[in-house]
Amino acid sequence: MINITGTFIDEISHDIPHQNWSPLEWEKDIQAMKKIGIDTLIIIRCGYKKFITYPSKYLQNKFDCFKPPIDLIDMFLTLAYKYQMKVFIGLYDSGYYWETGDFSKEKEANMYVIEELHNMYGHHPAFAGWYLSMEISRKSIYAIDLFNLLSKHCKSFKNIPCLISPWIDGKKSVLAHTNKLTKNDSITVELHNKEWNEIFDGIHKNIDIVAFQDGHVEIEELPSFLQINKQLADKYNLISWTNSETFDRDMPIKFLPIKFEKLLLKLQAAKNAHIDKAITFEFSHFMSPYSSYISAHHLYNRYLDYFKLN
Repeated sequence: MINITGTFIDEISHDIPHQNWSPLEWEKDIQAMKKIGIDTLIIIRCGYKKFITYPSKYLQNKFDCFKPPIDLIDMFLTLAYKYQMKVFIGLYDSGYYWETGDFSKEKEANMYVIEELHNMYGHHPAFAGWYLSMEISRKSIYAIDLFNLLSKHCKSFKNIPCLISPWIDGKKSVLAHTNKLTKNDSITVELHNKEWNEIFDGIHKNIDIVAFQDGHVEIEELPSFLQINKQLADKYNLISWTNSETFDRDMPIKFLPIKFEKLLLKLQAAKNAHIDKAITFEFSHFMSPYSSYISAHHLYNRYLDYFKLN
């Protein structure tokens, strides 16, 4: 069984509830992460629309973003250093792409944001990677050019790994704000292989790590997709992680912590595919003993029991 050793941090929560934690609660949460072996934090985005995680002069001026009451990026970097963790910092998401399919605003904004993030946090020893927050599946228009442009720009300031986390266009890849759980059309393993071979061919010189989300296909289908993901990553010398979601896409309420048995099946499939590392979206809401969801506390306890971490 592969263990979860990384988690996204979703502090700009737009489709899951905000937990209103102070640095004190965050430190307790990171202590709980440390107990199960998490060594990598991925800040999923430094801002979303008008809400931002750090006092960005550029984003406040350009997009009229709200000034945050605390510098969360500095807080996470400081806590990560204290607990010997690495941090990947995510880029800005204007929300425009999700509404229009046009990446132009993400490109324009992040050319400035990347420089600003480096100037403010590039010195920090816990800052170990960049996360390109634009989630794609299949051949999104301009995605290859966008990933290449932004990753090159990131590395021109701080030459550390660039991570992406795409999704598989399976039957569960429906928009979160709809009441649907599945769709009729979904990608085949063969077509997934063909399309992502083309995408990897276009981005492999600039992207270092790919962590496909694992929740958009049925569990019995997942092993085949994970094997393809690993084979393609190996072909293009990319590091292959799995983003093993700890929330459940099968429930009518979006989103609740996953059933422990489902999580185990997904992690076993990742191990069988020889995936390099398992990260999750995301510990603090769906697996933490301090989550606002009581069932997340129980998921944490079952994980401790199963892996004999008590």
